[in-house]
Amino acid sequence: MSEPGQVGFGETIRYARKKHGWSQAELGEKSGVSRPTIARVEANYDVTTATIAKIAQALGLTLELK
Repeated sequence: MSEPGQVGFGETIRYARKKHGWSQAELGEKSGVSRPTIARVEANYDVTTATIAKIAQALGLTLELK
């Protein structure tokens, strides 16, 4: 759960996707995951780290674990 005032992971992915001008389907094609999976990520449902890595790479984002 996000702290008050913090942007969640799903919101970050949605923002980056829209910044690229991509639909969920386009991001799915570019990342190799399904459109429903993109929707689940943006809704902050649990997904695998491998899925997150694929999506982040397609968007040009880096992952940092703390």
